[in-house]
Amino acid sequence: MKYLLIPLLFIVCITSLKASKVDTVSTYSPSMRKNIKAVVITPDVIKSTEKLPVLYLLHGYSGNQADWISKVKAVAEFADQYKLIIVCPDGNFSSWYFDSPVDTTLKYETYVSSELVSWIDSHYKTINNKSGRAITGLSMGGHGALFLALKHQDVFGAAGSMSGGVDLRPFPLNWDLAKKLGPYAEFPERWESHSVVNLTYLLTPKTLPLIIDCGTEDFFFPVNVKLHQKLLDNNIPHDFITRKGAHNWEYWTNAISYQVLFFSKFFKTAA
Repeated sequence: MKYLLIPLLFIVCITSLKASKVDTVSTYSPSMRKNIKAVVITPDVIKSTEKLPVLYLLHGYSGNQADWISKVKAVAEFADQYKLIIVCPDGNFSSWYFDSPVDTTLKYETYVSSELVSWIDSHYKTINNKSGRAITGLSMGGHGALFLALKHQDVFGAAGSMSGGVDLRPFPLNWDLAKKLGPYAEFPERWESHSVVNLTYLLTPKTLPLIIDCGTEDFFFPVNVKLHQKLLDNNIPHDFITRKGAHNWEYWTNAISYQVLFFSKFFKTAA
């Protein structure tokens, strides 16, 4: 019996060492003429010829590229579990992931939807078309993910949002929005055109799989319900998840597991 324990323990130790690889990389944005950091998580074992799908995971207001990996440990495990690459870019403190009409040096729509995607495809073995790309995020990043996916359906094949600020108009004094769009009272058309809830006209049924999640105690809950109802009215299929919860990491830690499962199923059916 003593002799049997040694190889068994060895196997256990080897198994426990298996883990996804987490790198912080520096990507270049030609439109903004600067380097931008991103966390890239890759599975532990990748065949040399194997191309993998990519999930772009966006942080919220005041966050950075390290938020997801530092606050939700399971994110690193998802790369191994679902055999995909996860990319968490730095979306700036308060970019809201669009090209600002006020500050023309902020072009985060261009960066994420074009420059970052191209950089990732050129540095990793990816499925470099929309069948192998999905995007989601929390709060500001939830807005950003849907905003980018709806406007760039040739780039992203599926999208999600967790506690997303999907309608900017009810919050004219919050989160540096006026600095990025101009005051709502002066430029209402900008706020209209940059709110996800007003972009549903870009969708046609069954062309962009969507998963939207928001807690019932979240200050963004009413605008998410409004988006859900508008999608229903327009006959756009989507998953809409609500449960008790507020605008915090406890909620997002739970929500992300449903989102990644949803995208994993998309990648398998789109392949």
